[in-house]
Amino acid sequence: MGEEERSGEGGKRGEEVDAGALFVLKSKGTWWHCGFHLTTSIVAPPLLSLPYAFKFLGWAAGISCLVGGAVVTFYSYTLLSLTLQHHASLGHRYLRFRDMAHHILGPKWGRYYVGPIQMAVCYGVVIANALLGGQCLKAMYLVVVPNGEMKLFEFVMLFGALLLVLAQIPSFHSLRHINFFSLLLCLLYSASASAASIIIGNKSNGPEKDYAIVGDKETKVFGVFNAMAIIATTYGNGIIPEIQATLAAPVKGKMLKGLCMCYTVVIMTFFTVAISGYWAFGNKANGLIFTNFLNPETNHYLVPSWFIFLINLFTVLQLSAVAVVYLQPINDILESLFSDPTKKEFSIRNVIPRLASRSFFVVVATVIAAMLPFFGDINSLLGAFGFMPLDFVLPVVFFNFTFKPSKKSFIFWINTVIAVVFSSLGVIAMVAAVRQIMIDANTYKLFADV
Repeated sequence: MGEEERSGEGGKRGEEVDAGALFVLKSKGTWWHCGFHLTTSIVAPPLLSLPYAFKFLGWAAGISCLVGGAVVTFYSYTLLSLTLQHHASLGHRYLRFRDMAHHILGPKWGRYYVGPIQMAVCYGVVIANALLGGQCLKAMYLVVVPNGEMKLFEFVMLFGALLLVLAQIPSFHSLRHINFFSLLLCLLYSASASAASIIIGNKSNGPEKDYAIVGDKETKVFGVFNAMAIIATTYGNGIIPEIQATLAAPVKGKMLKGLCMCYTVVIMTFFTVAISGYWAFGNKANGLIFTNFLNPETNHYLVPSWFIFLINLFTVLQLSAVAVVYLQPINDILESLFSDPTKKEFSIRNVIPRLASRSFFVVVATVIAAMLPFFGDINSLLGAFGFMPLDFVLPVVFFNFTFKPSKKSFIFWINTVIAVVFSSLGVIAMVAAVRQIMIDANTYKLFADV
């Protein structure tokens, strides 16, 4: 235990002496802090699209994919954590995903593959959250002012202003209290969404339930892969090493406890929202289940308007926490580039570059979200080419390269099968995402009020 503690700190001082490691990835957290970070990064508002994924899969395939996603990601994240622990015990505590790739697979993998993909995914999540935050703020506004004339891009800018403030929180560890409230918020809006779906589904004037998978053969096939990409993205994390880096040494066993906390919340939220939403709306389930709570024929909500206001408020607040979590790997790079590790964290020399660089990236993300309200299509592409390799493929590859299990062993072959299957699914999901972008291209309009 003492050896791991010394090696962890030594690895940090000897190999990771830069401002990003010192100021952003501080190793001070406990296992429950880790659980808060994991829950915020995984149990996020994209889970509200799970009923939409089910409409392309049906009951049996939908539940099977949901269970499979939970089992494979929990397994992969555990392997990734064990691999990190093993290297820490040898005197090399890797704090970043790209560092793992650099030392396990080679320098080019970290610099030209894992690093760029992770940054694209993290920044894509920030942009998508800014857009979804704006949509939820607009929904709250229309509850209060039904005939209001404010446009979507204005609400995206408002959400961006909130994010601009939260982005200045100095370190990942500093988010532990915010991420605790984020955990409570995801339970609140998931329970609310499920309750609303059950209430509407039981109403005599509720939507007619139809679970048939619609469309021609080509549409159905691509729909299946789109749905798989949605589920994979919902379970996606992409920042496991950075979260484990927040743990105080020794880290042994702490990550597993954090994962157990996180996946308890996953089961409580993912399955209730997916099953209740699909049961209530069937193949009419929309990309965001909240939009199903509005009757399109009468333009009136099927649940009380105050309920719509609250559920969107819970979602907006958690979206801000999720966005700030995914900013941390970007903040780490910015600190490494612009801050001086020999100066104090809150010295003028470090505060001014930090404020300027973080603000710049948040402003750019907000402008992109306002300009491209159809970013969900692009984000599906990012998820297919980002979350699939980072969360399903690389963890098992890292484990096999590090521990070198016998080729006759069960764990070698299960890891190999996971890597091959999810690499193939990632490629197919990318093709499906590009196809969807091409189909929707005619409806794209900058600063559209959708």
